[in-house]
Amino acid sequence: MHAEIIAVGTELLAPNKLDTNSLYLARRLSERGILLVRKSIVGDDRELLADEIRRSRDASEVVILTGGLGPTLDDLTREAASDATGRVLNLSQAIVKEIEERFRKFNRPMAEVNKRQAYVLEGAEILHNPRGTAPGQWLEDKHGILILLPGPPRELEPMFEVACLPLLDRNAPPFRFHTLTLRVAGIGESDVDQRISAIYSAETRVATTILSAPGDIQIHLRAQADDQDEARLIATALGSAIREELGEAVYSTDGRSLDLTVASLLRARGIKLAVAESFTGGLLSTRLTDASGSSEFFAGGIVSYGDAAKRDWLGIDGELLGRSGAVSSEAAAAMAEAARHRAAEVLGDSAIGVSTTGFAGPTGGNQQDPVGTAYFGIADDAGTRVHRRQMGGGRRRVRVLGVQTALDLLRRRVLRLPGS
Repeated sequence: MHAEIIAVGTELLAPNKLDTNSLYLARRLSERGILLVRKSIVGDDRELLADEIRRSRDASEVVILTGGLGPTLDDLTREAASDATGRVLNLSQAIVKEIEERFRKFNRPMAEVNKRQAYVLEGAEILHNPRGTAPGQWLEDKHGILILLPGPPRELEPMFEVACLPLLDRNAPPFRFHTLTLRVAGIGESDVDQRISAIYSAETRVATTILSAPGDIQIHLRAQADDQDEARLIATALGSAIREELGEAVYSTDGRSLDLTVASLLRARGIKLAVAESFTGGLLSTRLTDASGSSEFFAGGIVSYGDAAKRDWLGIDGELLGRSGAVSSEAAAAMAEAARHRAAEVLGDSAIGVSTTGFAGPTGGNQQDPVGTAYFGIADDAGTRVHRRQMGGGRRRVRVLGVQTALDLLRRRVLRLPGS
């Protein structure tokens, strides 16, 4: 069984907007043996959206629309679905009453425009929305299944779990899928594939996909079996074989990112962390503090971008900077130790100090340390160690790689693993 997702909304076409609903739906569909074959984004245009619905229904058995169910004139999913299916929209007085009651609970009158949300496709089943005013709709006919879901994830996800999954189970194929995601740091994509290709190619019941991002490799194992438990066992067995081959380079088996993995390690061990950044410009601190609860382990950080900041804010010896340079093993060690000592002064107990210094480019660098060279210092009770890395691909990529490298080196230091 094939499925398509149509995300509705002009705002989703903006460069800084991510359609997270499709990621969630893809995972839940896959678990039920429904293969997602296409995702599209359509702006708030009734005619274009109706055309896309027609095309999707001709190609796939399940079509899911997300968004465009609000009360305003640019919320056109209901109207476009009516155009595409030839089914009229009928006003549901029951939904009107539900919306009125919801507004009444907040001591607010319902605006007349909210009645637009109560129009339902002829023959569609209403999917109630306990977290919002926009109900969903389920239409099942000779062309397949058409599902209309609200856009906000906090409304869409519980509606899909409670209302849609039981209905999908009536139509889902007899086999099931289970996806296991391994994440790897410190090894390049080609090296990973060279080491594990013979392992995963021998397991025909699993579709293996390797995705690469700067400093981060994802291995997706999608197993197919007659039931969910069997699919899970197949994926887990293959994952174990791959982990045995790649060893400590596998930092996550549940899809968690490297920053969340490191945060969990630090929190579990009661370790405090202090950061002194140069070429990463605060990106490392940002990654470490993105998640709630980071104050449990993150003591603080200093972006000592220039030599004066390294000297005056961190207390680095000016003669050391003049002799060795700000991008050097000596500077990285001194920065990490300074961050650790500053944290100890404030907290009254020990912490790990981490530093980053390098030439992100496109200018800078020298014959010994060209653009892309970076040094990473880690200082703790066991002493101070510095790692040198040479990275390429432009300023942004070097900085992103720098953050990933620092996180991986920190992970290895906490776990007492060798550097990658």
